[in-house]
Parts: sequence; C-alpha cells; structure tokens
Amino acid sequence: MNELEALLGRGSATEDLIMERVQARLVRQAQAHNLLDVAYQVVDSPVGSLLLAATPIGLVRIAYARENHDEVLATLADKVSPRVLRAPGRLDEPARQLDDYFASRRHHFDLTLDLQLTQGFRRIVLEQLPHVPYGQTVSYAQLAGSVGNPRAVRAVGTACATNPLPLVIPCHRVVRTDGTLGNYIGGAETKRQLLELEHSVQ
Repeated sequence: MNELEALLGRGSATEDLIMERVQARLVRQAQAHNLLDVAYQVVDSPVGSLLLAATPIGLVRIAYARENHDEVLATLADKVSPRVLRAPGRLDEPARQLDDYFASRRHHFDLTLDLQLTQGFRRIVLEQLPHVPYGQTVSYAQLAGSVGNPRAVRAVGTACATNPLPLVIPCHRVVRTDGTLGNYIGGAETKRQLLELEHSVQ
C-alpha cells in the first residue's frame, strides 16, 4: 500500500492533509529528477500576501496580491519554465529575510537573485537601486543621472514599474522630483507604508 492509499484508508484523514502529503511527494520527486524549475510560496506580510518564486539560480519574482498571483504564475510558466510547483522549503530564506525586514531587523537583503525577467536598460536601473540607502529616497531624475542617462526619466519609471523583485530591489525608494510618492507596483499606500517603516528606524 502506497502513502496515498494509506491516507485514503484513514477515516480521520482530511482532504487538506491528503493534498499536503501529495504536494510534498510531488515536490520531492520533482527535485530528485531536476524537474522543479520554478518553486513558489505565498507568505503573509504587513502589506498583504506576497508570492515568492525562485529558480535554481535564485529568487526570480516577488508579487503583491494586486498583481494577481495566478497571472504571475502563468507568466512565470510562459517566460521561465512550465515546471512550476509550490515548494515552500526553497523559499524559507527569502521569507525569513522579509519577516526581518518588516520587523525592522534587516536593512538590506542578502539573497541570490535571478534577474532573467528584466533586460537592457531596465536591468541597469534595477541593479543600481540596491545602492539607494535604507530609509532614504532618490528621484526618478536622480536615478536616471546615476545610471548615465539623465534624460531617461520616463524609462527609469518604467523599470521601477516592471521590477520583478519589489522590496528586495527597493524601487519604493524612488519618488518624484517634487517629493510626492509617484506610482508603485504594490500601490501608493503600500509605498507609503514601506517608506514610513524605514524612516521610523532612522
């Protein structure tokens, strides 16, 4: 009798328990045969549920609930690999570091990232963003200047708006020249909360 048959034979076994065991077995088998190209997990946070996804290279995606997690997973399946599976264990460290960030115990992230979802100028902008210090902000114009293209303010805005790894790559620290917040992939209120969180420990 295999594990699934044993579970089904227990009168007290719940559907959730069965699905949890089946999921865990699928993950083990996928990992054993190198078939798990994108692992994901959804975690709770003070700014709502966050989808975390990683490839064998590193963390590839963080998505807010407003981005529609199902659509994000479909995009990952299309652009990265169709072999996508919920595998919480692979995301333990990113989840822990995010918890520390929201608890004001962490001011920068120490994670291996997979930036395959961004290319060209957008990638150059995102690679510059971690240099913006915790608790500080820069304008879109300042960021454009720091990457050597002062006139590319609109392109910098697009790079921030399409950032596949918000929070870890801190596009929330980029504001308009007049000091107003500007747009944010997680919504204006989330951007305000993140900046207040960081400013509160300065």
